[in-house]
Amino acid sequence: MVRFLLNNEPVELQVNDPNMTVLRFLRERQRKTGTKEGCAAGDCGACTVVVASPSDEGNSLSYTTINSCIALLSSLQGKQLITVEDLADKQALHPVQASMVEHHGSQCGFCTPGFVMSAFALYHTASNPQREDVVDALSGNLCRCTGYRPIIDATLSACADKTDDKFDAQQSQTLEKLATLAQQSTPAVNAKLLMPATRVALKAAIAANPDAPLVAGSTDLALEITQKNIQFECLISLSQMAALKTISSDDQGIHIGAAVPLSQAMETLIQFYPSLKELFTRFASLPVRNQATLGGNVANASPIGDTPPLLLALNAQIIVDDGNAERMIAAKDFFLGYRKTALKAGEWINRITFPLPVANQHLAAYKISKRMEDDISAVLAVFNVVIEDGVVSKVSTGFGGVAATPIHCAPLEQALINQNWQDAACKTTGKQILTDAFSPIDDVRATAAYRKQVLGNLWHRFWLENQANNAIETRVVTHA
Repeated sequence: MVRFLLNNEPVELQVNDPNMTVLRFLRERQRKTGTKEGCAAGDCGACTVVVASPSDEGNSLSYTTINSCIALLSSLQGKQLITVEDLADKQALHPVQASMVEHHGSQCGFCTPGFVMSAFALYHTASNPQREDVVDALSGNLCRCTGYRPIIDATLSACADKTDDKFDAQQSQTLEKLATLAQQSTPAVNAKLLMPATRVALKAAIAANPDAPLVAGSTDLALEITQKNIQFECLISLSQMAALKTISSDDQGIHIGAAVPLSQAMETLIQFYPSLKELFTRFASLPVRNQATLGGNVANASPIGDTPPLLLALNAQIIVDDGNAERMIAAKDFFLGYRKTALKAGEWINRITFPLPVANQHLAAYKISKRMEDDISAVLAVFNVVIEDGVVSKVSTGFGGVAATPIHCAPLEQALINQNWQDAACKTTGKQILTDAFSPIDDVRATAAYRKQVLGNLWHRFWLENQANNAIETRVVTHA
């Protein structure tokens, strides 16, 4: 049983089809056709909806956009689902809708509901946002006829003149309704959709259904359903595993639960490593980052995933669990082959631990793709170098798009130790090693020759950018 609010109405849904997406539920079951299907892959944003859930403090609502075409119904448990049909207050358009009309932000109208929902979420999350904030909020939405200037102008105008809307007025009642849902018994388990809430229950679910995939954000697994027409007989949802959604830091490092959405994980990691901001903001789009999880991106083991190279370069530790005991796997030992990991039968990723920054550390992540956002990497390179008194004392790397797995470059890491960083030989050696280190393939994103050249050029860029004393800024971050 999945329990949530559809606008203000409580819904209790026995999920007999674990493959049903939120989009299908809205259009086929509820006849709410304002939410459109465009790509069914989380790329175009025509299906964007907003989910509201209690904030960490519990006294307000947090609004986030998601792609309903790749969100499964289990992701709605304990939340409020808001669609474009819910925004107007009787006959009065919501300020975001009115602003879109005033600024002529719509022509054919197919993409407009998605843009409106993305703008609505920003309306409730940012105070007087700047253009950069608006562009990021709209990053998951595509329009083919209007152009983005009037849409951006409409969003800026609506958010700059923000007044309380009906959702603000109803916040207390909504929180009470969500609290009531949370107080009800753990979502009932049927044979097709399992929603364990504890470590013991998850272990039992896996033991009883060893072939059932674990699903968290579903931004990748749902593509098997929508693009390949695969129908899973049973799914094990991690949406209720609170233990996998924690973030903390201490003297041992930064600990991020496997089911933490990427949008939250990036906020924490950027506090410690500001240079990672561009990498994370170019990871897919905001609605995808709101759904996708750090653990899912790692467990997927895709050779073109954006976070595994970062784990390799930072020498992160992956803590896995089987319900009886935990064990720690170094990132460099986790990826064994194409989409193959060191996870044993019955194990899942519990959390990932990143080391704290150190003095004289230089870290940079470079993503090369055909589009600036919402695109797959042709090459992704992460360089992590410690330079003491002008001499290289430590090097670690991570790469995506150049091998069958996320990979590091041991020859480069070994060759540069004790080298004078400012010596041109350091640049030349690194460039030569990286140009010949891997055997990438030709595909639709890039040729093998291009990837090889890009690797060498990225090292050259990193070396040039770090000739000055611009190591990672030391930041005091309160451990939580």
